[in-house]
Amino acid sequence: MTKSTPTILITGATGNIGQELAKGLSAQNIPFRAMVRSTNSAAPLATLDGAEVVVGDFNDAAKGAGVKHIVKLSQWAADKDSPVRFLSYHAAVENRIKESGIGYTFLRPNLFMQGLPAFRETIVGQGKFFAAAADAKISAVDVRDIAAVAAAALTQDGHEGKTYDLTGPEPLTHGEMAEKLSKAVGREIQYVDVPEEAMIGALLNVGLPPWQVDGLIEDYAHYRRGEAASISSGIHDATGMQPKSFDDFARDYAPAFLS
Repeated sequence: MTKSTPTILITGATGNIGQELAKGLSAQNIPFRAMVRSTNSAAPLATLDGAEVVVGDFNDAAKGAGVKHIVKLSQWAADKDSPVRFLSYHAAVENRIKESGIGYTFLRPNLFMQGLPAFRETIVGQGKFFAAAADAKISAVDVRDIAAVAAAALTQDGHEGKTYDLTGPEPLTHGEMAEKLSKAVGREIQYVDVPEEAMIGALLNVGLPPWQVDGLIEDYAHYRRGEAASISSGIHDATGMQPKSFDDFARDYAPAFLS
């Protein structure tokens, strides 16, 4: 059942999921506001039908502003007692939203398939990508599916109070991802497992702040422990659609990995 049409505000609207959500709402002729820190990065959003770009401050109080429903992008395995800082941080925010009394839907996606384009330089230049994932299987998810779940939660009844774990349809190692990407682009791409120290240096060299690097290293330790291999029905439960496979992702994003 479709909801009545409240004002929809997308925060993080210039991110991977935010952009896909904005395009999805626009395609359905559903008006929305896209909140950005600066209008300088919002030009593509402003061209979408139904979009209103606004500059916002996360320090403004949501309940005082009359917000009725928050759809929060959380993270797979969020838990207040997790040793992985990002998982405990997300759990703390989820709990705070619950305590606020505002209606909520929590989206807990696994590793994004669309994280691979971050390795584009070495994939194009060396035919390789590097990470400290060992041979762990991960049920990575396509961000387009995450956006579809968010759109459903924002525009349809029946999603308040629910938490959706979001995964792809199969757990894959990084090596298996490399094989599938190789097939899609028509040339060999290899995954190279590296020690944590090498990954830390690489992330710092591309300009990530130390706190974020430390958190990502904890994420990868979480993957190596086999804690991100489960398959969830969350995407189908929320949208009625089956999740996109890594083959789907590799086919659609192959041009991004061509020289």
